[in-house]
Amino acid sequence: MSAEIICVGTELLLGEILNSNAQFLAQELARLGIPHYFQTVVGDNPQRLQAAVATACQRAEILIFTGGLGPTPDDLTAETLADFFQTPLEERGEVLADIRAKFQSLGREMAPNNAKQALLPQGAAVLPNPSGTAPGIIWSPRPGLTLLTFPGVPSEMKRMWRETAVPYLKAQGWGREQIYSRVLKFRGIGESALAAKVERFFALTSPTVAPYAGAGEVRLRLSCSAKSLEEAEAVINPVAQEIIAIAGADYFGRDEETLEGKVGELLRARGETVAVAESCTAGLLGSLLTAAPGSSAYFLGGILAYDNRLKIQLLGVDPQLIESQGAVSAAVAEAMALGIREKIGADWGMSVTGIAGPAGRTETKPVGLVYLGLAGPAGFSRSGEYRFGSSRGRELVRQLSAATALDQLRRLLIGA
Repeated sequence: MSAEIICVGTELLLGEILNSNAQFLAQELARLGIPHYFQTVVGDNPQRLQAAVATACQRAEILIFTGGLGPTPDDLTAETLADFFQTPLEERGEVLADIRAKFQSLGREMAPNNAKQALLPQGAAVLPNPSGTAPGIIWSPRPGLTLLTFPGVPSEMKRMWRETAVPYLKAQGWGREQIYSRVLKFRGIGESALAAKVERFFALTSPTVAPYAGAGEVRLRLSCSAKSLEEAEAVINPVAQEIIAIAGADYFGRDEETLEGKVGELLRARGETVAVAESCTAGLLGSLLTAAPGSSAYFLGGILAYDNRLKIQLLGVDPQLIESQGAVSAAVAEAMALGIREKIGADWGMSVTGIAGPAGRTETKPVGLVYLGLAGPAGFSRSGEYRFGSSRGRELVRQLSAATALDQLRRLLIGA
């Protein structure tokens, strides 16, 4: 038995608004342990909506609709469903009275077209909307099929879901088991390389293991159905520990943990501090380091040195080094890291210099070429060259540069 989400609205098809309702409902269905295999987005067209309903009825027992419950002519969800199931609409007096009362509470007169929102399919139960004028319905037009409709306004939909829909579904026997997931996060390894290392786990059915990646980070999601968190952890923990052992230093955290949070945690545990010198990232590295609460305990500050004069005057980079090697070079990155560490008095200095593009590139130094520098206690210093690609775009090059710098420091701090 499964549920299907059908989101109604031409504005969704045009990309004018983000379909956050589908994301929310998908997460909620997973929490309830209700299988969910399909989502459909359909415009404000009764024929296409009916076609979507006909298909969904063949593969799901719960159909969840968002959108199309407003007072305007293009809001057609209720009447289209009534027509599809050959059921008349009827005006609900209590719903109409509630709509009028809401307008009165705002000191406004109800427009005549709002009365349309009180027309609901005969036999459907009202799904109350405490926040707005568009009620939903809970309706079983045929045995083994339940429809739930919600307005498209996310705040109204979420409240209606939590206050009415979830208790209803649980009372009907849904949600006895929930789907629990753990997300393992990795840096410094590609999706295909990690998949090759842990390939045997993809055949498991409990927990299931699935990879996905983005912006230099790879994730593995481990999921299982269970009656309690304790039961789920007994299934997930052994597999997670095996994967973490295989991945080694490429693993950095789980679930809501972030790379910058992990670096901050390591610095705080060691009682050490860090400062940054940034060129192409223009403050992004410092911004990441200060994203975690309490970052003032380990982040001292930084210098944004786009211009070579600032590299020389503020960071102490030798001008002859810039002349001979270029500002985008391993030697300059290392000198910047040493300079910021000495200038600010931090335990660790980090630097970024590169070509985010599109300007500044040459034949030997293409867009996406970045050098990262690290300097630490006992005279330690090093630099690394990274090629993030010319086709990824300026912003992604900057993001990858900052995240890779953090990951390099993380590896040093754990002794990898």
